[in-house]
Amino acid sequence: MNDDNFTLEKKALGVRIQELRQKVINPSTNNYISQEELGLRANIAKKTIGEIERGETNVKLETLLMISKALNVNIKELFNF
Repeated sequence: MNDDNFTLEKKALGVRIQELRQKVINPSTNNYISQEELGLRANIAKKTIGEIERGETNVKLETLLMISKALNVNIKELFNF
């Protein structure tokens, strides 16, 4: 895979995580969870969540597992793009 394709895949993964995040409703606000809320649930900094959603960083498997758990989805669902 060349660098251009890898960049596209990182961005697609970020968009997918954002889509899934926006399907999770915070019961106290009745809105979808923010990057900050996802970060709190996954024990990841909000800044890192933003970088992942924008496709700006390489994500470790451990981080993806924590995100999938926080979103209550199977890790395979993160790659359904």
